[in-house]
Amino acid sequence: MSVQPSPDHAAGAAVKAADRAHVFHSWSAQGLIDPLAVAGAEGSYFWDYDGNRYLDFSCQLVNTNIGHQHPKVVAAIQEQAAKLCTIAPGFAVDVRSEAARLVAERTPGDLDKIFFTNGGAEAVENAVRMARLHTGRAKVLSAYRSYHGATAAAINLTGDPRRWPSDTASAGVVHFWAPFLYRSPFHADSEPQECERALRHLEDTIAFEGPQTIAAIILETIPGTAGIMVPPPGYLAGVREICDRYGIVFILDEVMAGFGRTGHWFAADHFGVTPDLLTFAKGVNSGYVPLGGVAISAEIAATFDQRPYPGGLTYSGHPLACASAVATINAMAEEGIVENAAAIGENVIGPALREIAERHPSVGEVRGLGVFWALDLVKDKETREPLVPYNAGGADNQPMADFAAACKRGGLWPFVNMNRTHVVPPCTVTEAEAKEGLAILDEALNAADAHTA
Repeated sequence: MSVQPSPDHAAGAAVKAADRAHVFHSWSAQGLIDPLAVAGAEGSYFWDYDGNRYLDFSCQLVNTNIGHQHPKVVAAIQEQAAKLCTIAPGFAVDVRSEAARLVAERTPGDLDKIFFTNGGAEAVENAVRMARLHTGRAKVLSAYRSYHGATAAAINLTGDPRRWPSDTASAGVVHFWAPFLYRSPFHADSEPQECERALRHLEDTIAFEGPQTIAAIILETIPGTAGIMVPPPGYLAGVREICDRYGIVFILDEVMAGFGRTGHWFAADHFGVTPDLLTFAKGVNSGYVPLGGVAISAEIAATFDQRPYPGGLTYSGHPLACASAVATINAMAEEGIVENAAAIGENVIGPALREIAERHPSVGEVRGLGVFWALDLVKDKETREPLVPYNAGGADNQPMADFAAACKRGGLWPFVNMNRTHVVPPCTVTEAEAKEGLAILDEALNAADAHTA
C-alpha cells in the first residue's frame, strides 16, 4: 500500500470538533461517544490524523468487501460522474441495466429481475412489500437472532435488542428460533437433531399462526451481526420445502453474507437453495456509493406485469452507485476475489482461529466460512456462559471493552457485538495481512481471558 500521510493533529482536532458540533450519530447516546477522526484508507487499512494505522478486521460494517479505495472502482465512479451523474429511475440507462444484468447473472435460480434501493434496509422493506402483495397475506416470520435493518418494517423483523425501542407490536411480524447448536434453544446435541427440531418448531409456529395468514419467511442465509451461525445441512432446504407447501414466499437476506463474503458469490450457493426474493447491498459495490436491491423470481415479477408495483425511490439505480457495482463485480471476477475469500478462510483464518481457541479459555466456539467468522467468547468453556450478559452495557460490558481496546492498541480494528468478536476482513485480504491481524487478535484475547472463571 502507499505511504499514509504524516500526522496532522490540528486537522484531526478540527474534524473531531466539527463532528461533535453538528453530526448526529446512529445507535449512540450523543454525549457519550468519541468518534475516531479518520484521515484516509487503502486496501485492508485505514488511519487517523495521529499517525495510527489500523488493519480493518471489521470491513467497516462488513461492507468493504474489495477493500478501501480499489482503483478500478474509484475510476469507474469518476468516469460515470463525467458522463451522467444522475437520472430518474424511470429511464433506461446503460450502467443501470448492466449492473442489474451482472447481479442477476450471479443470483441463484430465476432471480433475474432486480429492483434497486439505496441500501439493505430498503431492500428488505420492498421485499416484504412484494411478498405481501403477491400473496395477499400480512404476516412475516423472522428469526430472533437476526438483523434486517433500521427502517420501519426491517427493524420490526430484526430479532436483536435494537428492535425493542421501535417495536410497535403491530407490524405483522412473528419471531421464531432458528438453529444454533452451540446455544441450542431445542436442547439438541447434534447438527441433524438441531436441524430437525428447528424445522419442527417452525412448522408448529406456522400452524398456530395460521399458514393462510403468512406472506413470507425471511432469514439471513448466514446471520451476520447476530453471530455468524452457519445453518446445519438441510435446514434451508427444509424451510424452502415448508414455504412451497404453504404458499409462503421465502426471502433470503444476503445483505451481509453476499458478494463473496462466504467464499461464494452468495451464501445460498453453499446450500443449493433458491429463494423467491433475495436482498443485497453492502458488498455489491463495497459500500463506495449507497446501493442495495431485491432480486426477484419470475413468478413474483409476473405479479406486477399488468399491476403497478406501489413502491419506488428517487435514487433507485443511481448511475454513480450502479457504475461502482459494475466495476466491483467485474473486478471481483477478474481478480479472483471470491476465490481468494474462500482460500483465505479455509487455509488461513479457519485453522488459525481453531488453534487460537485451544490456547484461550475465553474462546468458546469458532464458526464461519470464507472471510465471515465469529469467536463466541465465554466466561467458562464448560458452562458456555457468555463473557458478558446479553445486551450488556456499562460496567457489565467491561470484559468486551477491554478486549476491543487491546485490539486497537495493537493496530487492529475489530468488529465486536455482545459477547462475540467477528473476523471479517476484506475479501481481498492477503495471507500476510490475515496472519498479521490474527496475531494481534491472539494477543488481545489475553484481555478477555482475564475475565474467565
